[in-house]
Amino acid sequence: MMPDMELVREYAAHHSDEVFATLVSRHINLVYSAALRQVQDAHLAEEITQAVFVILSRKAASLSPKTVLSGWLYRTARFVAADVLKAQRRRQNREQEAYMQSTINEQPTDASWEQLSPLLDEAMAGLPQADRDAVVVRFFEGRSMSEVGAALGTSEDAAKKRTARAVEKLRKFFTKRGITLSTAVIVSAVSANSVQAAPVGLAVSVTAVTAKGALVSGSTLTLIKGGLKLMAWAKAKTALVAGAVVLLAAGTATVTVETYRAHHKPDISGAWEGSVNVGAGVKLRVVFKFTNADGVYHATVDSIDQRIGDIPISRINYKFPAIEFESAAVGGTFNGKFNADTTKMSGTWDQSQYQVHVPLVLTRTATPTAVPESLTENDYTPRPGSDMQGYWTGATHPGKGTLRLALKVSEADDGTFRAELDSLDQGASGLVISSFTYDKPTVRAELNSVGGVFEGTFDAKRMVIDGNWMQAGQTLPLLMTRTDPHTIDVQKSVADAQKDFSHEGENDLRGHWLGSLDVKGLKLHLALHVAKMPDGKLSGTMDSIDQGANDIPIQVVKFTAPTVHLELRTISGTYDGKLQDGKLTGTWKQGGTAYPLAFERDNSQ
Repeated sequence: MMPDMELVREYAAHHSDEVFATLVSRHINLVYSAALRQVQDAHLAEEITQAVFVILSRKAASLSPKTVLSGWLYRTARFVAADVLKAQRRRQNREQEAYMQSTINEQPTDASWEQLSPLLDEAMAGLPQADRDAVVVRFFEGRSMSEVGAALGTSEDAAKKRTARAVEKLRKFFTKRGITLSTAVIVSAVSANSVQAAPVGLAVSVTAVTAKGALVSGSTLTLIKGGLKLMAWAKAKTALVAGAVVLLAAGTATVTVETYRAHHKPDISGAWEGSVNVGAGVKLRVVFKFTNADGVYHATVDSIDQRIGDIPISRINYKFPAIEFESAAVGGTFNGKFNADTTKMSGTWDQSQYQVHVPLVLTRTATPTAVPESLTENDYTPRPGSDMQGYWTGATHPGKGTLRLALKVSEADDGTFRAELDSLDQGASGLVISSFTYDKPTVRAELNSVGGVFEGTFDAKRMVIDGNWMQAGQTLPLLMTRTDPHTIDVQKSVADAQKDFSHEGENDLRGHWLGSLDVKGLKLHLALHVAKMPDGKLSGTMDSIDQGANDIPIQVVKFTAPTVHLELRTISGTYDGKLQDGKLTGTWKQGGTAYPLAFERDNSQ
């Protein structure tokens, strides 16, 4: 049987209907079942399945030969389904009525599967990509351990270990949610029930639409567009510009929640909003949300300007008028007191890991500020009647460096704005603009999360904003020009197509690498990507995975075996190491501090 990726390459080269039909027949049950678990609507699951295979046909030529196709299809189904569910939630809010889900003819399932099924895909989403691929290939598709190893590019023994660790992570996830089952029971339930037969005829219609160019319905086109956008956003999550003071870091600490039972004390359930000045001009809006279930308090916090929501509060100690609570996930503690009518709590936010010890006043509110959603391309497409709506690009020059910036602006019919900033050379995408004003011809954008302000003046043709970027006491000229975002995408696609990541032996620097950095007890996972360009020179980028900072350019890549030297000038970082026996070991330096950092080759790409 020809391997999946050979079929994908064959289809990309010749667009053979028969080849694509083979791919569909192999994987349609997997895709349909993943979609059905997400949306619980058989008809909608069929549309999602259709959309997933259309996306495969469009992206076939760009998939890496090392892609685990079943894992890729599973993730794509989740992206498309997530976009569908997001649209449904928006419709619920607009209509102010419950969304009535369609019922499906359920197959007989055992009690264990009934417990696991609603949470399985959430649990899978929390696994690293290689772990998730291992579970999909082994238990969803029912393939042997040797086949798992072949799919992941590892040995059979390594595949067994990875799969066992992945199942243990799933078990712990379910246990935290009150489902106590052994790994053997979980494996048995998932293997027996996770994939069911797609409806008769669906494979034929999928192949007809995708491979033979039949007409795609409007609703399916919407699913395709939404899925493609979410796939892109997964690589460009909100990030902090390097050097900014971190209040709520996206940590991965395991949280054991302690609760407090209130006895004859004023009820503090509801939303409490305030802002924290953490220095360097950084001011973050925060919303703490308390719930009271039979006298037991639970709480979460949203960091509005960092677009991070539902961070768990792990400990609450409430003895009126005093209150203390802690978030182990971010290493922060609040100590304060309520006023007499419990409309305010005043105290101090302490985050010693980042040397933050600042006043914080929280006010009870019935209308808390929501964590803003990311802008879509449709949101900022230029339109008549709006001077500002659009995509704007420019560059500023701190010292001898260059920072490319992209500004995305959406204007509502009532004249209010939503806006985001990308710092392209720092890998920071979707930074929330906390305040955006346009008082003709003056434009002003404030970014609380990094302590930055852009202020400028429109030209007569509304094509250029001439102004300054102000941050940390510096004022730098910045000219922003209206730009077509597709031009940027095309340029990036052309550049990416020229990169050769293939490596010759374990001690060749080219390829993809994974490592982790321990910063004051916080582990930051990093990805290093090194390619050879057509001129023979090496080119590289780095991702800070936990901060969502992707494609940070490496300006200097020097490799004289075994010595490696990297310079990331836009974040003032350097790396010096040695590549021996397939492992890259060295030191990362940034901000006057040095940290040990080792990389191992990532065989999943």
